[in-house]
Amino acid sequence: MGHEKGFEKITAKVPLAEMNKYSTALSSITSGRAMYSMKFIEYSPVPGDIQGNLLKTYEASQDDES
Repeated sequence: MGHEKGFEKITAKVPLAEMNKYSTALSSITSGRAMYSMKFIEYSPVPGDIQGNLLKTYEASQDDES
């Protein structure tokens, strides 16, 4: 966190999947006054439990398409 030109600035590394509904939540929390930007930083390994959930979801979507 920090200050920049009279504004609060938060810098964080966040998984892309967690940014899915961020703009809506941020707008709601700040009554539309805040803004955000994001840029790619790095690829990182997915934790095992999350990887398992992703695989199950993918397999279920493949079964639905068959």
